[in-house]
Amino acid sequence: MHYSVLHSSTKIPCSIACRRERSGKHGSRRTVLYALAATVLVFSALPSGARHNAFAETETLPAIVTQLERIEIYPPEVELRGPRGQMQLVVVGYDAAGLAIDLARQTQYFAGDENVVTFQRSTVRTAGNGQTLITARVGEFETSVPVRVVGFDQPNPVSFRQETIPALTSLGCNAGKCHGAPKGKSLFRLSLLASDVELDADTLTRETLGRRTNVMQPERSLILRKPTMEVPHGGGVRLRKSDPAYAVLKNWIAEGSRTEEPDAAECTHLEIYPPAGHILQASHPDQQLLVVAHYADGSTRDVTQLSHFHSSDKKIAGVRSFGLVTAKHRGVMAIVVRYGQQVSSRSMTVVDQMDGFEWSEPPVHNYIDELVYNKLKQLHYAPSDLCSDEEFVRRVSLDVTGRLLPVASVESFLADESPNKRAVLIDQLLDTSDYARFWVLKWGDLLSLKEDTLGGHGVHKYYEWLVRSWQENQPFDEFCRQLITAEGSTYENPPANYYLAWKDARKWTENTAQVFLGVRIECARCHNHPFETWSQKNYFGFSAFFDRVRKKSGQRSGEQVVWVRREGKVTQPDSVLLWTVKGEIAPWVPGSGVLPVAGTRDLRQAFAEWLTTEDNPFFSRVAANRIWAEVMGRGIVEPVDDFRSSNPPTNPELLDALAADFANSHFDRKAILRRILNSRTYQLSSQSHPYDESDDRYFSHAAVRRLTAEQLMDAISHVTGISEKFASLPEGTPATHLPSPHLGGDFMKAFGQPERKSVCACERSGDTNVWQAMHLLNGPMLHKKLADAGNRFRRGIEAGHLDEEIIRNLYLAAFCRPPTAQELEQTTSYVSAAEDRATALEDVCWAVLNTKEFLFQH
Repeated sequence: MHYSVLHSSTKIPCSIACRRERSGKHGSRRTVLYALAATVLVFSALPSGARHNAFAETETLPAIVTQLERIEIYPPEVELRGPRGQMQLVVVGYDAAGLAIDLARQTQYFAGDENVVTFQRSTVRTAGNGQTLITARVGEFETSVPVRVVGFDQPNPVSFRQETIPALTSLGCNAGKCHGAPKGKSLFRLSLLASDVELDADTLTRETLGRRTNVMQPERSLILRKPTMEVPHGGGVRLRKSDPAYAVLKNWIAEGSRTEEPDAAECTHLEIYPPAGHILQASHPDQQLLVVAHYADGSTRDVTQLSHFHSSDKKIAGVRSFGLVTAKHRGVMAIVVRYGQQVSSRSMTVVDQMDGFEWSEPPVHNYIDELVYNKLKQLHYAPSDLCSDEEFVRRVSLDVTGRLLPVASVESFLADESPNKRAVLIDQLLDTSDYARFWVLKWGDLLSLKEDTLGGHGVHKYYEWLVRSWQENQPFDEFCRQLITAEGSTYENPPANYYLAWKDARKWTENTAQVFLGVRIECARCHNHPFETWSQKNYFGFSAFFDRVRKKSGQRSGEQVVWVRREGKVTQPDSVLLWTVKGEIAPWVPGSGVLPVAGTRDLRQAFAEWLTTEDNPFFSRVAANRIWAEVMGRGIVEPVDDFRSSNPPTNPELLDALAADFANSHFDRKAILRRILNSRTYQLSSQSHPYDESDDRYFSHAAVRRLTAEQLMDAISHVTGISEKFASLPEGTPATHLPSPHLGGDFMKAFGQPERKSVCACERSGDTNVWQAMHLLNGPMLHKKLADAGNRFRRGIEAGHLDEEIIRNLYLAAFCRPPTAQELEQTTSYVSAAEDRATALEDVCWAVLNTKEFLFQH
């Protein structure tokens, strides 16, 4: 957002005018409509960035060759099996900057022995057993790849598991919106994303009197006629006779529709080419992918044509059904590939040469700036200038404590001329009790602190334990271990409330994964995860850690006791519909697989130890990303609780460095937060310029955010000088210190205070709506504070202060800056011309509280 959009110099007189037309407590209808129109401006969307250069057309071969420094061919070696064996080759050229150019259309291929392989465009096919060398030539550049063909003289029938089922998956037939729905579509049901191959075999070959697969007349099979629209099909045209998937399905049916394959090797993983680190450029936007499946018997297969492709961000790059990626806009995204039950992804970066862009080597405060600048330089975004002291003091006080500083503290900071005053202020704020309670407010959302589940006594016990943890800067790994392994009375051992906040093992499993691993696994409870390698079996293996936990009533009212059974086992449902069960599931964690827990009574101990190790691939990354997001406005991975390969970090090197720093500091929360706050990246201005105004994810300028519900309540109380009274809490308790959302009122609900029904970060809303506008324009809370005889500007009147002094004090309280000369002239003129000085100053204060500059953090 441009700072000029936030600036209030031209907005306040207009706001005053509409307020002065009010009649009575809540104002006239005309006033409400007029002011509501002004507030629509306050909450309007930010201006979009300017468009960058159009993507260039493909160049001729001579022009391309002059840019190349080397070419590479993928895969680096090829093994083909059987008479149907084939492999698509991908040739990529790299220029001096390491940027890639897909050379599929410009490459000539030559086989050393044409009795071993032949070519069809860039696809090599088997011609006979043996070994040879394939050479790829682009202009004067050459590269080669060895090829080995085996089993050419052996039968090579279509594999049901390795080809037929993946072909249906690539077409979307077993997706949740199609025949993979719980009840299927049009009396045809497949297991979701091929999660139950045995069920699919029966469905395809035995139902509808065999009409789906007609062995005698394969072309008459319904699974071929419907997706080609030879007969009516609700899903439209999904298949053409020229498609590889059509050939697979037709040949499988012609060969007898065999589904039993006792010797079929399981696919262990996918390999995607070009390899990781691939950088596309706008002038050469296309890149063909190659997907190679690796099987347990050591064999490989080109499964590009049998895979389903999905772009994580279609604005940056799209992908066609056969794996052709087309870049559209500079940025970082991922291509997600599904083949059968295997899911993999390839993160890709798109760069564009911006006219007139020059990198100016801005100052660096620490490693954060270096890594942010590396990404900005690569993408041709220039960082904004450093924010002013006025912007910094307001920003950092809101980010660290959730509250605005007293006017005297603001004036002292602004008058300080020492070069390290920002670092000093950061240290001072981190040592306040406000810091601890504000960050506990954030974790109260994640841990579902609320009175209706924990009880009045329990929620306060739990809340104060959390506050002590933050005040004492307890290492984050110790904090997590205490929560996860807690047992006993929820009154005597407050961390035990972790298991009272959620009702059963299912919620403990899902919420623990989401909060500490950044993984949303709930969908894997009923079927394999659609975008990750989490299977239903993995879900129940993870839930085994919490299955023995039990709760019972304590001796005191509302007290619960958490305890752990000595033994127990978890079984996996075989079918969601039948809910029969398979055998026992061993405790399992992502990345490490089955954990050894023999003889362990409390399996949570083993899980907590695994979770909090310094080399855990999830723990430090998720925690560091959450802290970053709280002060930067968005995560490096966004949403912060959705870590998956198909949702890549916008700056992987930065995230890795923050995670390593956090782990090396023994998970010191203050240390990593201090590092972020002291970076120049954090202290950049929110004012954008032509070379960063379209950036909303790479941190070239500060993000503009609306104040949270609690921050806004406290800010209004601070500016007016009238605190809010919350139920049974002591007078003067800030909204940012509330232990439970039930203590808030309608105002905070309107501004997105969550009910804490979910651990998802999305429950706290930052959206704007008319309800918020009405609260700010004529709401009873704000009206009461403005009319209070003891408020800030009325106390100034009683003390005999001049209008200029009172207005300056209001501006310093609200914006952490004095008014500009224009603002001071306009507001003092308005007050001096009014019949009632107090009423006029009330209007000025109301107008200040309704400006963008006040309502937003910037």
